[in-house]
Amino acid sequence: MIHLNEKASLKTEEIPVKSPKVWFITGASRGFGRVWADAALKRGDKVAATARKLERIADLNEKYGEDVLTLELDVTRPEQVKTAVEQAYAHFGRLDIVFNNAGYALVGTIEEARADDIRALYETNIIGPVSVIQAALPLLRKQGSGHILGTSSNLGHVTLPVIGYYASSKWAFEAIHESLAEEVKSFGIDVTIIEPGAYATEFGSRESLKFAQGHDIYTDFKAQFFETLTNLEKGDPDATPEALFNVVDAENPPLRFFLGSHNLPWVRQAYTERLATWEAWEELSNSAQGNPDKELATSEIA
Repeated sequence: MIHLNEKASLKTEEIPVKSPKVWFITGASRGFGRVWADAALKRGDKVAATARKLERIADLNEKYGEDVLTLELDVTRPEQVKTAVEQAYAHFGRLDIVFNNAGYALVGTIEEARADDIRALYETNIIGPVSVIQAALPLLRKQGSGHILGTSSNLGHVTLPVIGYYASSKWAFEAIHESLAEEVKSFGIDVTIIEPGAYATEFGSRESLKFAQGHDIYTDFKAQFFETLTNLEKGDPDATPEALFNVVDAENPPLRFFLGSHNLPWVRQAYTERLATWEAWEELSNSAQGNPDKELATSEIA
């Protein structure tokens, strides 16, 4: 016979209490970073929110108290990155999710962008996230778990004119994270690349964009391009947190995850066209293989 208190005990065991997750988020002052930091805190998680200008995230302290730690962070400064990651780890005692979200877009044709423009873009969009990952990995290995997330884009698979350098930074971002996923799997660390499509965030604002010095020859072309972008159907950023939480709460999270309904059709079409091109030229490609082993053997016999 089971007494009432025993029944209550069994019921409690059947429904384990989920511990709040601890997030480290870069670029939390606006756009997706802000939306996701707010949403994580509202669901009871804890967040180390970072931004280049601390005053832009100061209100999070007033809203969420001890559940949030706000830190000033410029991801292009490796020493500051290391300090921020270690401070967040020491403050909360662990880091469950390390989320690289900081980044911006360089606007300009391939001819227009100067080398300094391109270097600065890569410093923020590629080297910065790598600095965060390298600072966090020893801590995640020590605790034997963790989930590294990075905000990429559907432009990590396809590209557009005028923002080709931004797209190139996301192609590199994707490759780095795909390699990383294999390298850290044995340590109990997951990796997921978040790939949003077009959303109505501040990302397209002047503050989130940098413009290469223009050439008159491209003025009309760029005007048409921007008109097309303006007319794109954009998603609601506030609709994304629930999908994101399902990913980070999954037992086996995906390496890549599209946000939005337009990405997969576009990428599917792009890869269909790529495969068709590769297959059309397959015979010529194969002819370039040669047979060095056979040639070497013939040389040795002679």
